Amino acid sequence: MALWAIVLIKSALLLFVVITSFAYAMLVERKILGWMQLRPGPNRVGPWGLLQPAADAAKLLLKEDLTPETADPLLYKLAPFISLVTAFAVYAVIPFGASRSGAPWVIGNVNAGILLILAITSIGIYGICLGGWASGSKYPLLGSVRSTAQMISYELAMGFSLIGVLILAGTTSLDGIVNAQTRLWFFIPQFIGFVIYVITAVAETNRAPFDLVEAETELVAGFHTEYSGLRFGLFFIAEYVNMLTVSCLATLLFFGGWNAPFGWTAIPGVAWFVIKVAFFMFFYMWLRATLPRLRYDRLMAFGWKVLIPIATLNLVFTAIIVAYKG
Repeated sequence: MALWAIVLIKSALLLFVVITSFAYAMLVERKILGWMQLRPGPNRVGPWGLLQPAADAAKLLLKEDLTPETADPLLYKLAPFISLVTAFAVYAVIPFGASRSGAPWVIGNVNAGILLILAITSIGIYGICLGGWASGSKYPLLGSVRSTAQMISYELAMGFSLIGVLILAGTTSLDGIVNAQTRLWFFIPQFIGFVIYVITAVAETNRAPFDLVEAETELVAGFHTEYSGLRFGLFFIAEYVNMLTVSCLATLLFFGGWNAPFGWTAIPGVAWFVIKVAFFMFFYMWLRATLPRLRYDRLMAFGWKVLIPIATLNLVFTAIIVAYKG
């Protein structure tokens, strides 16, 4: 079979898995929030509410798609697709397991995989920024400006937290980073970097308690206030896919990827990878049900005055230790 056909089949299968995971992650979150808030959650559509994602998709497809008169028609329609494409593109280089020969299960095994992911995800901010600006309304504009400032500030701390992992692994390949954690997962020597990564990942994906770009009490709904129908759904899909992405990266960079804990190799590596990603997704949902939204000036002050200095000190300390042992 031609190489392009193999890549196309792999991409189609992976896209199906990611979309299905997004749909039922949304249902699981609503169920978990209901459980934590002593209410049933979705249970009307299908057995135990399992068809709720399909009902939500049909609702978004059938809703009227409106474009404000003051909007820039091209950028207004293009912005949701920018967010969606960048959210899905990173899965081309994310490995999910390894064969018996050690070859990673990935569409494209790139040596600088983590750098490519950071580059692609940084483009996703353009979708939110352009969506808010092109709407021609003040509340979406404020939401997009907030998002731009928030992502820039928290990406710096996230980058510093990841460099410590790269120093310990000695490579920027995601497969190589996982292989370097065969004996010791990096969340132990890089615990401070791990905590910083988790906090910045929540802020990067605009999730509670850092969902200031969608603050209903202040901005109506934030950058997507003027969107409806399918275009609003694309922003929603991109947010959940980004949640899956940062959970996958946390698993690969800090929790050993598909490596089994305590030598429990009876369970396949892919299953361990899924279990670890599911743990981080549950943690996301737990935060949403527990913590209130921060004030915006405190959010920015926390990123610049607390996270970045601590991440810098952690990076310097890690470099000194590695150089001393080397």
